[in-house]
Amino acid sequence: MHVLQAFPYWIASLITGLIAVFYARLFAWAETFGVSILHVHKWLIFIITPACFVIARLLVQRYSPYARGSGIPQVMAAIELANPKENEKVKKLLNLRVIFIKVLSSMLMIIGGGAIGREGPTIQIAGTVFRKINEWLPASWPKVSKKNMILTGAAAGLAAAFNTPLGGIVFAVEELAKTHISFFKTAIFTAVIIAGLTAQALLGPYLYLGYPDVNNLSGYIFFAVAFVAIIAGLAGAYMSKLILMLMAWKKSLKGKYADIFFVLGCAAVVSLTAYFLDGGILGSGKEQMTHILFTSDKYASWQLPLLRIIGPILAFTTGAAGGVFAPALGAGATLGSFIAGLMHLAAANTNMLVLAGMVAFLTGVTRSPFTSAILVLEMTDRHNVIFHLMLAGTIASLAATLVSKHSFYDYLKHQYIMELAEEDKHEDLNNKNDIGKIPPGSPLTTPA
Repeated sequence: MHVLQAFPYWIASLITGLIAVFYARLFAWAETFGVSILHVHKWLIFIITPACFVIARLLVQRYSPYARGSGIPQVMAAIELANPKENEKVKKLLNLRVIFIKVLSSMLMIIGGGAIGREGPTIQIAGTVFRKINEWLPASWPKVSKKNMILTGAAAGLAAAFNTPLGGIVFAVEELAKTHISFFKTAIFTAVIIAGLTAQALLGPYLYLGYPDVNNLSGYIFFAVAFVAIIAGLAGAYMSKLILMLMAWKKSLKGKYADIFFVLGCAAVVSLTAYFLDGGILGSGKEQMTHILFTSDKYASWQLPLLRIIGPILAFTTGAAGGVFAPALGAGATLGSFIAGLMHLAAANTNMLVLAGMVAFLTGVTRSPFTSAILVLEMTDRHNVIFHLMLAGTIASLAATLVSKHSFYDYLKHQYIMELAEEDKHEDLNNKNDIGKIPPGSPLTTPA
């Protein structure tokens, strides 16, 4: 790759790494802040959760509609639409306002106890940074592919968000790339390295989940991994299907304030569940993952996996900003833990099923088994179980196809493309209706 062509990728990667670190710290602070308030006065959940959910939704609705949800489907749609004819559509999906609203809305959601993650939003933010750097290049600069820039941005965003460089590369190849990767492999590799090193320089060489003990596993554990993979893969696919069904039902609601009442209803369910039943429905799910993996309290109760599935459904369907990556990992971890409890497994075997559940549930949502396996591998640095994780991803992917042939992100991507096409039709119709109208202040309307 020509040095001048590579330079925009390097600059965008550096900026992406800095933003990812800043966002990660803000997100962690917001989650801690929300938890600390509720620890002092638990009853405040009936005020904080509805207020945060509604404001987070209104911010998106009013200022940046395409900042809602995860961000990954928006990037996928932008990659598909990345050609001169569709430039205005791509701008709607990836622009500077999206970054600001994405961060603000997701922070409000996590303060309110929403079961969301920052990884999908980081990917949309990174895609925006790369698109803007490409847009700002002078006309004399060697041409850089807009599609490749956005795709590389997504890979760099994931690498910086999770500190998983291989995961970023595999994600780009498996989930996003529709063209031959060899044409821009150098750009992806260097972008991931620069973004990841920037994040590491500021946060340190951290692991997202640390070093769980998975040594001295039993010989039969492969059968348990396969069983967990089937259950968690199906659960991930069904959760995705329920979210899509709820979103479709919400669109059919009539009334000026129907959307706000729906959001309040979601907030009410979260608040009541957390107050009277179990606080496990709140937050991104990272706390549950680390608790199970690194304490002697290995076995989750039956209701925790259920709450970790209900939480993301309620948070995502509000229409506020927030991803499903981390919540999906949390749901899979609690499922693996619960099944390990039924089998009365030892600590190391339980940890193995927790990791397998994480891979499988995420695969059920994304249909990207190798991305899921590599992500969990890099989050834990447990290379001795790579085959267990890949087995879990492969089986989960097959199981999820029984529920739906396409991934959650694929469905949302097509929704965004259709939504943009509808907006174009309305704009064209308005322009046609304006033809022939005399503009106000014209000499023809001004008295002599």
